[in-house]
Amino acid sequence: MSRPRPVLGLVVLAILAGASMLVALRVGAARGSLLVAWRDPASLDRAVLVARGARVVLGAVAGGALALVGAAFQALLRNPLGDPYALGVSGGAALGATLAVVAGAGALLVPAAAFVGATIAMIAVLGAARALGRGGAATLLISGLVFNACANAALALLRTMVSATKAQETLALLLGFVAEERWSTVGIVSILVAVGSLVLFAFSKAMNLLTLGSESAASLGVDVRRAELAIFVAASLVVGGVVSVCGLIPFVGLVVPHYVRSWTGPDHRVLLPACFLGGAALLVTADLCTRLLFIRLGSEPPVGALTALVGGPFFFVVLRRMRTGG
Repeated sequence: MSRPRPVLGLVVLAILAGASMLVALRVGAARGSLLVAWRDPASLDRAVLVARGARVVLGAVAGGALALVGAAFQALLRNPLGDPYALGVSGGAALGATLAVVAGAGALLVPAAAFVGATIAMIAVLGAARALGRGGAATLLISGLVFNACANAALALLRTMVSATKAQETLALLLGFVAEERWSTVGIVSILVAVGSLVLFAFSKAMNLLTLGSESAASLGVDVRRAELAIFVAASLVVGGVVSVCGLIPFVGLVVPHYVRSWTGPDHRVLLPACFLGGAALLVTADLCTRLLFIRLGSEPPVGALTALVGGPFFFVVLRRMRTGG
């Protein structure tokens, strides 16, 4: 007998994501009428909404992608702190993208460099954790924090060695912004996220079994090495695509899966699309808040700062629950 709760959770999250995108499209420093934009392609309203629409879509894709990867990491690593930012994957992607920007690489090579950086970061963090004796969540967390510190140091060193123009170009990668990019850029990110997400969705059933442990999953017919490799590569592709354009946006992949799981249950066949919708709603709303702050303050704070303010305390709540066994 089918359970109505997961389906209801998906519907609610889809409504929240759609509503947040519609509100974000309508609200801003410059007002745009949907009706005027539809009737007159040459109108200012059309130009405003097209530019803002690219930003809203980019925010939805980026937020959904980060939440999706967070859920996949939490399943694969059996670690409630599995988040691309906390584990250093986002930091590796940012370092790779920054190196590409400094080297003057083209628009297509920056995401590729970010993907390579994310992959290297994942390998380094997992390798360090295993070398320390598989200490579980704590060891992975420490390894991720150390890698993040090294990546941040390398990023700071790079920015001091380049021209002011190049340093400014790489600033967004450090702070985390959802900017009004060209639709072609949004399209590239969306394709990378779509490819990686489809691979993760294909392994959703395997993720359900991997949460039981590698040995249990193998005994139930899962090719554990193949599943791990596919999930790691797909997650690196998704994170690399997002970070190459939006930079470091912390804790979306940590906060969203924990809340969404309580709505839809632990089945990753439902949880993954639900996390994508929840992440899209969260980041679009956070970016809308930064635009509203611009109206009040005259300057726009990075959206990564807002997600860090929300996710930082939540990180410690999850860590405390792990220590108390709650």
